[in-house]
Amino acid sequence: MIVRWGLDELPGVLSEAGIERPFLIASPRWEPPLEVSGRWSEVPSDRIAEIVEAANAADGLLAIGGGSAIDLAKAISAETGLPVVSAPTTYSGAEWEPGFGIRDRNRLRTGGGSGARLAGIVYDAELTVGLPREETVGTSLNALAHTAEALYVKGRNPDGDREALAGAALISEWLTRVVDQPDDLEARRKLLEGAMHAGAALASAGLGLGHALAQAIGGRYGLPHGAMNALSLPQALRYNEPVAREQIARFGEAMGTDDPVGRVEELARLGGFERLRDFGVPEDELEDLAEEVGVRPGARANPRPATPAALVKLLRAMW
Repeated sequence: MIVRWGLDELPGVLSEAGIERPFLIASPRWEPPLEVSGRWSEVPSDRIAEIVEAANAADGLLAIGGGSAIDLAKAISAETGLPVVSAPTTYSGAEWEPGFGIRDRNRLRTGGGSGARLAGIVYDAELTVGLPREETVGTSLNALAHTAEALYVKGRNPDGDREALAGAALISEWLTRVVDQPDDLEARRKLLEGAMHAGAALASAGLGLGHALAQAIGGRYGLPHGAMNALSLPQALRYNEPVAREQIARFGEAMGTDDPVGRVEELARLGGFERLRDFGVPEDELEDLAEEVGVRPGARANPRPATPAALVKLLRAMW
């Protein structure tokens, strides 16, 4: 993966990736920073065939935006084989993972897959300025979940551990300052560095139960993935503590606390994230949700098997 800092590096990254005619995928608020062969502005979108046709003159894809824009570009990449260069505007880490979810305009999940050709990433803290508090906190907690899970999932490895610990330390240190001083560009850069390390940890080790919960809930009800991770991670940590005590303690040490669950909940409250019921999730559908969680890859990669009964209990605790 080519990784550079500063939007002025984008032309060089595209060139290094062999892209001369990029097709832009970005919501209308983002202007293309260079000449593009075309663009798609409906984000998210499930009109995959139409986008593939619109991009037929391109030799690569440029995604500017958060997880929705980057996931959409990855879906097109999987269909066409075109390489993707991303310029993230949130802290979600989607730019590191070849898997993707497809959502319609109402943000309801309609499909997903893997196989995107990830070629490069350009980070620039200025792209995150103006991000609302809820998205700042939510996508940062998504990144923090990447770091926690990388330390104990079945795909755990030394490289992933190193990236996870670096990411957890930066996110824990700088998220509060970004919330308190949203125009502090240095704080945003440090938080974005944390998200970068978290994304690299994700790419190295994979996802766990917290993400399985967040994906199932968000996909079913069209809820923000970051906010759902903010609610899911504390419960996943509690559930996994009997079999991953040492790894979770390392996660806490990186964040500067001996109470990692409490610290995650403290950070989640910065975005107002406390209970599933606050997002309109029906209590009488928790058993159906548990079934959806249990079949996701993150649940299967979790160090402690998650039975349907255990998942219902976790969801009730979140509710």
